[in-house]
Amino acid sequence: MSSLSAPARRRRLRTLRRSRAVWMSRKVWRPRLVFWAGAVAIGLVSVLFAEAADGAQHLFAAMAGQGGALGYALRLLVPPLGFALSAWLALRFFPYTQGSGIPQAIAARHLEDDGERRLLLSLKGAAGKILLTVVGLLSGASIGREGPTVQVGAAIMLASGRIGGMAHARGLILAGSAAGIAAAFNTPLAGIVFAIEEMGRSYEARTNGLVLSAVVLAGLASLALTGNYTYFGETSGTVATLRDWGLVLACGVLGGALGALFSKLVLALMRRFRLWTRGRAGRLVALAAACGLGVALIGLLSGGTSYGTGYETARAAVEGQAGDPAFFLWKFAASLLSTVSGVPGGIFAPSLSVGAGLGATLGLVFGANIGLAATLGMAGYFAGVVQAPMTAFVIILEMTAAREHVMPLLVAAMIGFGTARLISGEPLYHTLSRNFIADILRLSRAAEQPQTKRGDDRPE
Repeated sequence: MSSLSAPARRRRLRTLRRSRAVWMSRKVWRPRLVFWAGAVAIGLVSVLFAEAADGAQHLFAAMAGQGGALGYALRLLVPPLGFALSAWLALRFFPYTQGSGIPQAIAARHLEDDGERRLLLSLKGAAGKILLTVVGLLSGASIGREGPTVQVGAAIMLASGRIGGMAHARGLILAGSAAGIAAAFNTPLAGIVFAIEEMGRSYEARTNGLVLSAVVLAGLASLALTGNYTYFGETSGTVATLRDWGLVLACGVLGGALGALFSKLVLALMRRFRLWTRGRAGRLVALAAACGLGVALIGLLSGGTSYGTGYETARAAVEGQAGDPAFFLWKFAASLLSTVSGVPGGIFAPSLSVGAGLGATLGLVFGANIGLAATLGMAGYFAGVVQAPMTAFVIILEMTAAREHVMPLLVAAMIGFGTARLISGEPLYHTLSRNFIADILRLSRAAEQPQTKRGDDRPE
């Protein structure tokens, strides 16, 4: 017999009925279903984005591969014209899509007003981000699609939350950003770590479920279309000797220093360019064209290896093939110009390519395994650029299946981060995000001023 009294049993039955009613309620399931649909949409969009980006790179390579005067003219003219077009389209039709996309997502998490967030994370902006990143890759820009996928993912998730009546905007942005990284690289763990380390910095425990479920669903959607793969292939080799540990130290110190130099130059140049181009659309377009011409010249000097994401060269290095020892310098210069030009496009893939090239060159110097050196270089340089060592470590671990040298990768990333902090105390993405916050707040104040004046003119 039950030990509960009759009144207690009745209370328990009422509680169970209420719990079942709540569980079956439309108010409970509608937001969840819309949220899950948004996560799946991020995975699908990321795959389509990847296909479009790869197609654009192949088309540019085909154009640049033309022989004779036609090929030379295309290599010289397409980048500046494409950069100028991309900058003009961003200014005219898709504001706040310039650059990586990660600073916009970070900035949106700091804004309080939903209308201000929509300026940075709208579905129209997401579509423009995809379009203009493809235009940039079609023009030979040294950019990637991974940062833009973060802005796209955050915009889709924020719109899904709005449709489903979910109020946690910051958690939705975080979840969409993590899902974007996970789907773009097929790196679910990196998506979660990125959300905590780079996007969050004030990570809230209650967003755990949102982030995890978004990463899982977006990853599954991407996996269903592309299958399981390692983004940069698989590397071999182990850190076994004192010379190998010297390579780890060199990749960490030199990679971190070069990554910090990249961030420092980007921030310094963009501050100057913001002052020079403020309120002058013509100057912005001219600046983009000038940067495009610089990228074209670097492409000619490097034999075309500096164009695009640098994926093929980086993958070859990770798989043990030594290429041009100066590749990382050409790629560094092209990525710097592409970033400061303001055209939409990310720095994830180009940064990993620079790191792989640096590591491969150091591998030649040390007489070490090229694949191992390339992955260590990626860890050191990428940690130096974004100053997020755990994200660098996990993302490279997942992208190269480098499970046999977990500790060397972690050490290289931590040394790269420490070296970068000594050179530059400004984290790149968070510093750039403050520019977007300032622009949005300035726009909001300008919109409020006429109303304030009209209010002051009214008689009491």
